[in-house]
Amino acid sequence: MTAHRRSPSTPDSPIRSRPVAVLFDRDGTLVHDVPCNGDPERVHPVPGAVEAVRLVREAGMSTAVVSNQSGIGRGLLTHDDVCRVNTRVDELIGPFDVWVYCPHHPDTGCPCRKPRPGLVTDAARRLGVRPADCVMIGDIAADVLAARAAGAEGILVPNAATLPEETAAEAEPAPDVLSAVLRLLARPGRAPDVPRREGRSA
Repeated sequence: MTAHRRSPSTPDSPIRSRPVAVLFDRDGTLVHDVPCNGDPERVHPVPGAVEAVRLVREAGMSTAVVSNQSGIGRGLLTHDDVCRVNTRVDELIGPFDVWVYCPHHPDTGCPCRKPRPGLVTDAARRLGVRPADCVMIGDIAADVLAARAAGAEGILVPNAATLPEETAAEAEPAPDVLSAVLRLLARPGRAPDVPRREGRSA
């Protein structure tokens, strides 16, 4: 069976407004994926990530990083390891307004591990916005599925690790994170009443 992608111009493709907040996956989306990385020296931004985040911030949109970190639950990482790597990402690409991550082993059935919606709803709450006002950008299906489960929009930015069927399932994947952000910035703006944020969190 051949997968069919809708053209962006088809009648059932809604015209969306610019989001209030952009949530980014970390590994494979903002930085090159190093499995269970606990070493800040191994953090290297993917091409376009620095400019993408800068443009989001300059446009007045809030930012968050939403990441599965099962290496903690597997005993391969500590919370301190993850926080050190997150700090390095912040230094190279951010700063980001909010960080949330799932530390659980995949077998625990926790509500936060992507593709479940917990991380996305938590990030939106900490930013003081509705999930519906957020867009999640990530490199695998779990990222976009978590967004949609929470009521947010998801944009897939495939890379070499993305399964072909995950890419084929998306109507409008973006070639990279910068292209995804430029797509968002091309949308009509809006000025919602955004509540005060709770502040940064790991």
